Amino acid sequence: MKCFCVTDFHQPLQMMTQTTPEPTGEQVLLKTRAAGVCHSDIHIWEGGYDLGHGKRLSLSERGIKLPLVMGHETVGSAVAMGPDAQGITAGKNYLVFPWLGCGECSVCQSGKENYCAKPRSLGVFQNGGYADHILVPSSRYLLDIGDLNPAQIAPVACSGLTTYSAINKLDPAVYQQQPIVIMGAGGLGLMCIKILKAMGGFGAIVVDIDDDKLQAAKRAGALATVNGRDEDALQQLMAANDNQSLPAVIDLVGSPESTALGFNALIKGGTLVMVGFFGGAAPWSLALIAMKAARIIGNHTGSLGELKELLDLVKTGKLEPMAVSEYPLDQASDVLSALNQGSIIGRAVLVD
Repeated sequence: MKCFCVTDFHQPLQMMTQTTPEPTGEQVLLKTRAAGVCHSDIHIWEGGYDLGHGKRLSLSERGIKLPLVMGHETVGSAVAMGPDAQGITAGKNYLVFPWLGCGECSVCQSGKENYCAKPRSLGVFQNGGYADHILVPSSRYLLDIGDLNPAQIAPVACSGLTTYSAINKLDPAVYQQQPIVIMGAGGLGLMCIKILKAMGGFGAIVVDIDDDKLQAAKRAGALATVNGRDEDALQQLMAANDNQSLPAVIDLVGSPESTALGFNALIKGGTLVMVGFFGGAAPWSLALIAMKAARIIGNHTGSLGELKELLDLVKTGKLEPMAVSEYPLDQASDVLSALNQGSIIGRAVLVD
């Protein structure tokens, strides 16, 4: 099979030819139809994360081995199945749940494989969707998408699932009756606006440092937008909420600047949900966390159950599929580079 691999961190992806896997047991082999290019892929391509205080998390030390086929937002059509695979029809298109755990620990057994201490995520610890085929360990991780557009559905596996799970960390009585703040107007931010609406949300004020992305947020339905580089960004946020602090912030960036602005915008007792991996150290005063009675919650992707719920929102028409930009699979390295440079608006998807 043809695949585009990270063979050396920070270097362009390399096209390689590997033997097409033959599924055994519960495994299912899919012909890739669409593979989203996610900002998380940039961190994998870079080989780690900035932890702040001069520290860095090394992915090679965490067990990520090269060459690696990235891609954790994948839709494919079933072409071959192991003898123990169940409920799969050859030729049908399926969305892949990529956030696999060990499958045996108490966390996995509770349905939260995305929190497993021994992750086996597709496109991270196992080969993913930047290839013309992908091998999925079990049919239980495949969701039938029917006649939906594979390119539009692929991002649901990460940008959709992650933001849906982040919203689920908030009290519905809060986000359905008051505006919240979304930090970041990239692919996740635009998806978050739409999902919030589908969940009956009041709406969101969106912050970014790119005016073109802020315009995209307005088109997606943002109540208001703020450029985070403005000196009076905090005042603008509050002005957009009748000069009041806000009850909740979902930070899809995760930089010292974004999280400082988000924390400062919170009301007493407000909630900050941290999602983004931009990196750095937390800028908050420890005393103010207690004084504000702030809740700071981390969110890492979402569960298989949540992905099923989210796909149902799409199938029932409550959630409009996200508009995406499609690129040939052969342009995987160029698209990743463009995303790294900030020139991609919305979500980029590789199609084959």
